[in-house]
Amino acid sequence: MFTLLGTDPTSKARRGRLVTRHGVIETPVFMPVGTQATVKAVSPAELRELKAQVILGNTYHLLVRPGLEVFRKFGGLHRFMGWDGPILTDSGGFQVFSLAKLRKITPDGVHFQSHLDGAAMFLGPREAMEIQATLGSDICMLFDECPPHPCERDYAAKSLALTLKWAAMCKEVETPGMKFGIVQGSSYADLRRESAEALVQIGFDGYAIGGVSVGEPEPEMMAAVEAAEPFLPADKARYAMGLGTPPQMLEMIARGVDMFDCVLPTRIARNGTAFTENGTRNLKNAEFAMDERPIEDGCECQACRTFSRAYLRHLIKANEILGLRLVTLHNLHFYLHLMARTRAHLEAGTFAEFRRKFVAEYVPWKPDPE
Repeated sequence: MFTLLGTDPTSKARRGRLVTRHGVIETPVFMPVGTQATVKAVSPAELRELKAQVILGNTYHLLVRPGLEVFRKFGGLHRFMGWDGPILTDSGGFQVFSLAKLRKITPDGVHFQSHLDGAAMFLGPREAMEIQATLGSDICMLFDECPPHPCERDYAAKSLALTLKWAAMCKEVETPGMKFGIVQGSSYADLRRESAEALVQIGFDGYAIGGVSVGEPEPEMMAAVEAAEPFLPADKARYAMGLGTPPQMLEMIARGVDMFDCVLPTRIARNGTAFTENGTRNLKNAEFAMDERPIEDGCECQACRTFSRAYLRHLIKANEILGLRLVTLHNLHFYLHLMARTRAHLEAGTFAEFRRKFVAEYVPWKPDPE
């Protein structure tokens, strides 16, 4: 159940609370990604110390490895991975997009070749929901097709029709956790509206905006959210899937989004890149070889409390596992703390100035050319 606790008078930003079987989620919230029953390089105890409220798993990847028999043996994903908080699982719909060369879409679902060994497997709306029920997911995402970018209107319309057909089939499957519908429609505002209105008519516990951050320019990403948000109920949680950079999250919050996930904090940490208030910092750079300061002054994460930039650079350059772990912990702390600060500013009525200052001073992240 989602409760709307307050709104920002200068934007569509919301302060909310989502109650799940395994705990309460205060929103806006960032959800660390644990695709294969682990947030990369981080233990459940460390996630608790970081004050992570909810983490993600992935239906497709967990079906491929370790397989449903294991989860039946352990009674679900929570006990298997040692995490007792809420878990949201993606349905495998994103893999329909990301594994396009290894799948064939049919009206009943998707035939895949396993990305591990090429074995044939099938995932449809009923199968995706039944797997998530076996995993014991607290929030089950509906099975959908995420169209690519760019996408012709005719393809986007046919894809949406299929996604809505699958949504109705997903609704019929019993799951212990909540079900979230996924708004699709590519970059076409009228299709986004049609998708949102149709999903609300079917009726779900929350609503995600999918098909964003798939290669489109940032203005199109924002436009997709703006096209869907007015047609989603205020008393249900809203989730922008696969987003994003820190400024993007604040801009999405200002547009009425409550929940986010993104692999960026852990992915770029493994390349030695750390998030800070003013943008990212590549700790491999020679300028940090003798630098005694922490990654960011005032940060309370484990890495910043204890270690210098010089030491972290040494670990990363030497390919030591501790280096990538410490930068990962820092980046997750940065994202989670940013959302905690956002919640506090929404409660205090100071979100507008916080958003303006943060976005203005943040230098956008660019991938390392290496």
